[in-house]
Amino acid sequence: MHTNESAENYLETILILSKKRPVVRSVDIAAELNFKKSSVSVAMKKLRENGNITVSPEGYITLTPSGQEIADRIYERHTLLSSWLERLGVNPEVAAEDACRIEHVISSESFEAIKRHIK
Repeated sequence: MHTNESAENYLETILILSKKRPVVRSVDIAAELNFKKSSVSVAMKKLRENGNITVSPEGYITLTPSGQEIADRIYERHTLLSSWLERLGVNPEVAAEDACRIEHVISSESFEAIKRHIK
């Protein structure tokens, strides 16, 4: 399934927040990303329509299996690329920013090759 970079970032953020909190709401995502609540609401509607999340009547956001799969893939790429860049001597903040950009455009083949090389 193809998703755009924005959707991948939202799904990754939901995953990260769900590891820190018992529930995730739109307001939490907005605060984490420093986005307007209205922008997050529009994005959550699209993610819900695409079957990547569910939203409870209380406003709690949960990843569906397809959303979880995308979030896990992006999060793995981010953490591995970020730590690899840091080990190469890149400043941690720059490494995280670069990993965030790379994680969305790198092919599965190239990522798997990097992963094999690192491990």
